[in-house]
Amino acid sequence: MNNKTTKKDCVARIRSCLEAAFQPEALEITDDTASHEGHAGAQEGKGHYKIRIISGSFSGMRPIDRHRLVFDALGEMMETDIHAISVTALPTTSATY
Repeated sequence: MNNKTTKKDCVARIRSCLEAAFQPEALEITDDTASHEGHAGAQEGKGHYKIRIISGSFSGMRPIDRHRLVFDALGEMMETDIHAISVTALPTTSATY
């Protein structure tokens, strides 16, 4: 399997984990790995991703708690597939589209 297919599979797995955990109103996942070639994580085959998720599950939560929930939902992927992740997690009521 080539690296491109593997990264697409990783984005699909991230999407699946987050959809199952949060039933998001909106979910955007960007694979930013190519812009980090040469970094330690990229050399190990791990990716760099940006996530923007809007869900009612985040209502009443502090941003740090929303981020922790996202990290928890990704589980072992945080150790095996993801080197770096940028998360914007918003509750439905405060989301700006």
